[in-house]
Order: sequence, then C-alpha cells, then structure tokens
Amino acid sequence: MSVNVRIPTILRTYTGGQSEVPAEGTTLGEVIADLEKNHTGIAARVLDDQGKLRRFVNVYVNDDDVRFEQGLETATPDGAGVSIIPAVAGG
Repeated sequence: MSVNVRIPTILRTYTGGQSEVPAEGTTLGEVIADLEKNHTGIAARVLDDQGKLRRFVNVYVNDDDVRFEQGLETATPDGAGVSIIPAVAGG
C-alpha cells in the first residue's frame, strides 16, 4: 500500500528537504522500513535500540495516534497519511 508520510522539519535532512514523501507498506513498521530504505538514517530517529517507537516521537496514521492503536502493527491503508511529530517541551 502506498502512503504519504509527512516529515517534520528536524528530519528533512534525511529526505532532501522534502516535507512529504511516499512510502510503501501495509503496517507502520513496513512503512518505516521503506522510509529507511529510501532515506537512510531516518529510522534511527523514529525507533529506539529495541526497534520500538521512541518515547518522544508521536506517529499518527490519518488522525489516529498509533500508541493507542497497534503501534508498529497499525494498518496503513492505501492513500493513508502518516505524520511523524517529535514531542516539543518547553515552558
């Protein structure tokens, strides 16, 4: 399945400055693997050493936070929008 992945500014160095890139996969994990294949280094910024989503990175498939769905096993239907959003702290 082909999806559109919205890339935050901080990760655009991996996508040649593109704010949105296509990726393939039927699950979020497959989409991230495809991103890594085409944009080397991006997976290390999204996944931790155990291959799980980093604590301070939020990922949405369409409008659904994958932490409340099936995580990396969340389905990514054809045409879905995937958003990677780093958490922001401050006061």
